[in-house]
Amino acid sequence: MRNDARLLLLDMHTVDQLLVPEDVLAAVRDAFTLHSQGVGRVFPVIREPLSTGGIFGIKAGDVQSQALLGFKAAGFWPSNRALGGEPHQATIALFNPETGRPVCIIDGNAITTVRTGAAGALGLQILARPESERLVVFGTGVQARSQLNFALRVLTRLRHVQYVSADGRSDPGFEALFNQRCDIQCASGADDAVAEADVVITATPGGRPLFSAEAVRQGTHINCVGADTRGKRELPEGILAQARLVADDQHQARQLGELQWAPNEVSVELGTLLLDPAAFQRAATDISIFDMTGLALQDLTVARLIYQKACEQGLGNSIAWAW
Repeated sequence: MRNDARLLLLDMHTVDQLLVPEDVLAAVRDAFTLHSQGVGRVFPVIREPLSTGGIFGIKAGDVQSQALLGFKAAGFWPSNRALGGEPHQATIALFNPETGRPVCIIDGNAITTVRTGAAGALGLQILARPESERLVVFGTGVQARSQLNFALRVLTRLRHVQYVSADGRSDPGFEALFNQRCDIQCASGADDAVAEADVVITATPGGRPLFSAEAVRQGTHINCVGADTRGKRELPEGILAQARLVADDQHQARQLGELQWAPNEVSVELGTLLLDPAAFQRAATDISIFDMTGLALQDLTVARLIYQKACEQGLGNSIAWAW
């Protein structure tokens, strides 16, 4: 029996300390390209409702040539709000692929938030018109904040932002995060805001269509975040057939994402476009949609980044884990 093995535990405070947006962008880009090259694998997703009202899921994958193996156990528990907690909960585990032994357990909430924002940014860089100036975001929660933060990083001409909150009211706390970087205001109506926008971001729990298809004007790009489970949707009926469709993973998107509502529509994966940006030539009138269901490889490449930084800086709690 080996008694000298160690397991590193990284809590939310350590993860927050080590998450650097530019580093996360690079790690997420790596995840997409590894996936499209067939070097990185994503395993079948588990995503199931619970009798408690929560949704529990597992996303796993590996990159055999890089000795990267792990999973994220995560889900959504809306009743956590009444407890003063975060509805999204996530934990990531990294393993030694030669032995199956765990090497690191990481709080996955911040990683999920930032890696999803980074994925959205990559979608905007490839798919949105670079001259885009007006954006509307649906939602004011953690993920909406991450998406808008990254959008303002990569769309350099973005100046005007409207947001649609769950109750239709203004959110001063949300506005305060961005009012030094853009002109931001609560939208008076969803369809009117979409009709004025160059970019639409949907970052809600995915319970219903958020606007009408008729509101989407030619040339608009849409990043969809909230549909990540069977039965969820944020987009209206008919819009997918009008748009050029891009997914993080085509099979997964047809099972869990917006593409579940139009599984026969033609789509391409973002990793393919990152490897060959010239493969996507948009006309000024094209509507484009990025269906973001979240790849296990995004979690694993970012978790590896955090693990390596923690080891270099001597951070985290290392405990004996004999075998």
